[in-house]
Amino acid sequence: MVAVALVAVVAGAFPVGSALADPFPLPLPLPLPPPLGPDVEPPCSTATEPFVPTSVTISDLDGMIPVLALRRNRQDTPGTPPTTREGKSVMAFDLDSGIRPGDREGNALLNAHTWPDGSAIGNSLLAALDEGDRIVAGSEQGVLCYQVTDRVEVPADSREAAQRYFARNGPPQLALVVCSGTRLGPGKWTHRTIWYASPVA
Repeated sequence: MVAVALVAVVAGAFPVGSALADPFPLPLPLPLPPPLGPDVEPPCSTATEPFVPTSVTISDLDGMIPVLALRRNRQDTPGTPPTTREGKSVMAFDLDSGIRPGDREGNALLNAHTWPDGSAIGNSLLAALDEGDRIVAGSEQGVLCYQVTDRVEVPADSREAAQRYFARNGPPQLALVVCSGTRLGPGKWTHRTIWYASPVA
């Protein structure tokens, strides 16, 4: 009887519904944000200023592609990845062009190798990267997203194509080039394939 009375007293000490009735009350749930809707995607780009890319992700290729920031040689030619087993799996970014992803105008320049056995990044790009596909350039500062707007194959010695690729003015773009066409010898191919990609939110 003493125990029952004690329980009754203790139970009666904390009125139902008061804060003291539950010594560890759960916090009220926060209201959920409104849904984006079926046709609205969250923003892709997160970087707020230009950056030197350290990686590239492409919608139809698996995994993140490392990017090497390289200087130009004495002939003012952009650096390319090393012709090694590791080099065939990375891209190069032209550090000396002075144009970065996120700049207001001009082409941020990338390149990659094509191998005759079909095993390099360039081969994968030739097989899978088309107009409308997404390219995401990344760094510690965040990411910037681009959509491929043009894919062209040009003769390797085309001056007009080179002028377009190296453009420093005009709308901001990524410009990515790989060797294509017929291989004439080590490092020599008849054509170049170039992708141009414009920034998207």
